[in-house]
Amino acid sequence: MTSKLNRRRFLKAGAGVAAASALAAPHIANAQAQGTTWKIQTSWPGGAGLQIFKDWCATIVEKTGGELAFEPFGANDVVGDFQLFDAVKNGVLDAVNPFTIYAQGIIPAATFLTSYPLGLRNPHEWDVFFYGLGGLEIARELYSAQGMHYVGPVHHGPNIIHSKVPIRSIDDFRGRKMRLPGGMVAEVFTEIGAETTVLPGSEIFPALEKGTIDVADYVGPAVNYALGFSQVTKYISMGPPGFMSLYQPVDLMDITVSQSSWNALSDQMKQFVEMETHVYSDLHHAKIQKADQEAWAKFEADGTEVTRLTQDDVELMTEVAVPIWFKYANRDKDSARVFKIQLDYMTSGSLGYVSPELLEGHELDL
Repeated sequence: MTSKLNRRRFLKAGAGVAAASALAAPHIANAQAQGTTWKIQTSWPGGAGLQIFKDWCATIVEKTGGELAFEPFGANDVVGDFQLFDAVKNGVLDAVNPFTIYAQGIIPAATFLTSYPLGLRNPHEWDVFFYGLGGLEIARELYSAQGMHYVGPVHHGPNIIHSKVPIRSIDDFRGRKMRLPGGMVAEVFTEIGAETTVLPGSEIFPALEKGTIDVADYVGPAVNYALGFSQVTKYISMGPPGFMSLYQPVDLMDITVSQSSWNALSDQMKQFVEMETHVYSDLHHAKIQKADQEAWAKFEADGTEVTRLTQDDVELMTEVAVPIWFKYANRDKDSARVFKIQLDYMTSGSLGYVSPELLEGHELDL
C-alpha cells in the first residue's frame, strides 16, 4: 500500500511540475524526517538567477511527498565557484548548479558541453545536441569517470559585456583589461588583443570598481543589474540586432550530482530529478528573459549606453574562433568526438554557420 501511495504521489507531482509554491517550514521539516535532503549550490551570486533557483528548490519536497528535498545555497555559501566539483566529489555538497564551463579543468571536453565562441547559437540547437545527437550520453560517461552524474543542461540566456569605454567594433577590445571565464572564450579575446583575466562572477563588481579590469563579460541584463554593474560601467556591448552576444549568444548551466547521492535514489526518483531538470531549465530560461526585459529600462535610467557590433564583426570573430575550436577539440579524443557532432551540425543544411573555406587546413584527431 505504501509503495502504491508513493507512486501516486510521484505521478501527481509529475503532472504538476510547473507549479512553484512557497513551502511552510513544517513541510520541510517533515521531508527531512521522512526522506533525503540534498545540499545543492548554484553559481548564481544573487539577482533573478539566485531567486529562481531557490524558488525551484523549494518545490521539490512537496512534489516528492517528502521523499526528497533540496537545501539551496548561493555562490560561495559553502565553497567557491571553482571548488564546486571538488565539493561534490568529496561529499561536501550532494549536487551543484554550475556554469558548465567551470568543469573544463577536470573534464577538457566540457568546453564543448556548453556554449563557446560562435559555436551553436540558440538554445534549441543545444537541446538537439544533448537530447537528439547523443550529447547527454557522452556527458554522463565523462562525468561518471569523475565520480559525478551529469543530470542535464540548464538554459539561461546570452552573456553580455559591460565596459567603462565604448566598444563599437572588435578592434576596440585591443589593450582592454577584460574579465572572462577562462578557456576558449578568453583565448579568442586574447587573439583580438584583449588582456584577459579569469574571475568568478562574485568578484567582477569589486574588480570593476577598483579598476583592476575595465571590461567584463558576465550573464544577462537582469542579473548584472542586480549585481550593480551599472554603478561601475557606462556601456553595454552586444552583437548585431537579434544577436545579444557576439561571442556567446547562449550560455549553459547544468545539474550535476555526486555519484553516491545519485546511486542512493530509487529508479523512480532518478526519473523525477531528470524531469525536474527539464522543468527547471525551461522555467529558468523564460524567467531570466522576462527579468532581462525589465532590466533594460533600469540600465537606461542609470545612463548606460548600449553599443552594437555588426554582422561583419560576427564573421571576423568566427574566423578567429575556428582554429581555436580545433585546438581545443584536439586536446583529447573525448573533446574531438563531442566537437565532431557539433561541427557536423553547424556545417549541415540545418544551420550553415561554418563554410568549407573556414575549415581548410584543419583536421580533427579522432
